[in-house]
Amino acid sequence: MVVLSVPAEVTVILLDIEGTTTPIAFVKDILFPYIEENVREYLQTHWEEEECQQDVSLLRKQAEEDAHLEGAVPIPAAAGSSGDAQHMIQAVADNVCWQMSLDRKTTALKQLQGHMWRAAFTAGHVKAEFFADVVPAVRKWREAGMKVYVYSSGSVEAQKLLFGHSTEGNILELVDGHFDTKIGHKVESESYRKIANSIGCSTNNILFLTDVTVEASAAEEADVHVAVVVRPGNAGLTDDEKTYYSLITSFSDLYLPAST
Repeated sequence: MVVLSVPAEVTVILLDIEGTTTPIAFVKDILFPYIEENVREYLQTHWEEEECQQDVSLLRKQAEEDAHLEGAVPIPAAAGSSGDAQHMIQAVADNVCWQMSLDRKTTALKQLQGHMWRAAFTAGHVKAEFFADVVPAVRKWREAGMKVYVYSSGSVEAQKLLFGHSTEGNILELVDGHFDTKIGHKVESESYRKIANSIGCSTNNILFLTDVTVEASAAEEADVHVAVVVRPGNAGLTDDEKTYYSLITSFSDLYLPAST
């Protein structure tokens, strides 16, 4: 891979997470299975807590909306006896696993997952994995005066968990700020304009690193500089995409011009 020179006007590096800083396998083979394997026990432990009950009522509302879908798992209304609670815990766990089997991204599901991951990271049951080149490169960029932000479809809370509990320790201080889909979807160019606005820079001061070409294309439309990150386990690129986009296989492929 050729070394890629970062344009002189770039002062901000915007990072995607999955497939860019973190292996897709970590998300697919560790984070998601953790939910399926532990959801029943988590509900059992936290059932009486207000946060857990809010999660359950959101999932119940989602289940009502999903009632017409094939294989949908209903969640019964709240009831008093402990036998009912056991029945409901099972129904919620089954509903969560059903939604995950369809790779759904409903707010109700993401909220419960976020709370479960928070418990797992905080207890040290799970540590986030980053590619080996990520942390040294980010440190170097910051020393060169760059700002580093994260933009991921995972919630800001989930992003902070990853950076706060990683195999490299707590690396939250390496990130100047976090954006999720509340600012807009990653395939919409308007989102990148809003991010620039929020940071207080112009879109062409930003270099966005992502493994997803539709996101790269949306960012380019907003006049953001883009490099596509090619990592083990990521989706393959077409010949046209390989020709069109600047590709890097490691963050160390980025060459920062000496600041004048």
